[in-house]
Amino acid sequence: MSGFDAHLHPRPEGLYCPGGDFHVDPVRPVQRALITHGHADHARAGHSHVLATRQTLDIMAIRYGADFAAHTQVADGPLRIGETTVSFHPAGHVLGSAQIRIETPGGVFVVTGDYTRTPSAACAPWEPVPADVLVTEATFALPVFRHPDPDAEIARLLDSHRTFPGRAHLVGAYALGKAQRVITLLRAAGWDGPVYVHGALRRLCDYHTEQGIDLGALPAATIERGNKAQFAGAIVIAPPSAFASRWVQRFPDPVIGFASGWMQVRARARQRGVELPLVISDHVDWPQLTATIAELSPAETWITHGREEALLRWCTLNGHRARALNMVGYEDEPD
Repeated sequence: MSGFDAHLHPRPEGLYCPGGDFHVDPVRPVQRALITHGHADHARAGHSHVLATRQTLDIMAIRYGADFAAHTQVADGPLRIGETTVSFHPAGHVLGSAQIRIETPGGVFVVTGDYTRTPSAACAPWEPVPADVLVTEATFALPVFRHPDPDAEIARLLDSHRTFPGRAHLVGAYALGKAQRVITLLRAAGWDGPVYVHGALRRLCDYHTEQGIDLGALPAATIERGNKAQFAGAIVIAPPSAFASRWVQRFPDPVIGFASGWMQVRARARQRGVELPLVISDHVDWPQLTATIAELSPAETWITHGREEALLRWCTLNGHRARALNMVGYEDEPD
C-alpha cells in the first residue's frame, strides 16, 4: 500500500477512484464507468453511466445494442468529475482505444488499458502520457515476447500465397482491431485484390470504413456448397471461433493462419492446428513495456492484466517502485 491508494485502488468491480466516484473498465455493472476501449474484457454492458471516446461508445453500441448503458457521454477534452480531472489519450490498441489520465488531489494516474507502441493504420497511435502512477497491462510481460515487424509477418502470408496459389488462405483474427490491422497491413504490402471476410466481422469492418480507414474491397466469404474452386487462391479473414465449425471445410485445401502475439508460442499454434502462425499483436511486448516504464519514469508502476511477476521483478532490479494489482477478469479477448 502507498499514499496513492486513497485516490485509486482495486475493488471487485474494477479500479475505483473515490474522488470521482467512478470505476475504470469495471467487470461488473456500476453507477459510473470510464471505458478504455471496446474489447469485451474491458467494455461491458449494464452500467448506469459510461464515459468513453466516441468510437468506443459506437463500438459498444454495435456489439451490445444501443441501450448498453442508461446514459453515455463522449470523452471530449479534459472533464471535471468530482475532485478529479480526467482526459483520454490514444493507446494505439484498437480503434477508439484510450489511456485514461486521472488527475486527483493526491497525484496523477494514467490507466493504459491495453496499448501498443507499434503504429497501426487501423487506429490512432499511442501517445506517451506522464504520470505519478502508471497502471500498465502485462499481457506479454515476459522477456521471451519480442514481437517481430508486422510487415514481415504479412510478407510471410503473401509468400505462402505465392507458394500455394491454389489454396485458400484463412487467417484467424479477432473481430475488433486485429482483423482490421491485418487488412490494412495487406493493403500496405501491395495486396489490391479482394480480402474476403466472415460475416461476424462485417459490421465492425464497415464501421472502420465509415471512420475513414481504407480497407479496400471486402466481399463476403460466402461459399456455395460444392463450389470450392470459387475460393482457390483467396485470402479470407475470420474470427478464430469460425475454425472450429464446418464452415472451414467448404474451402479448397485451406492454409490455416492465425494473427496473434500468442503465435510466438509454437505450442499454442499446434494446439489450434495453425499451419501459418502470424505474430501480429495489438499489445506491447517486453521491450516496449520496459521502455515505457523507463521513459515515463513514474513514481510507481502498477501492473495488471497478465504476467505480473516478471515485470515486477524487472522494476525492482531497475530501481522502479512497482506493485502487482492481481486483478481478474481481463483475459476474455487477449490478442
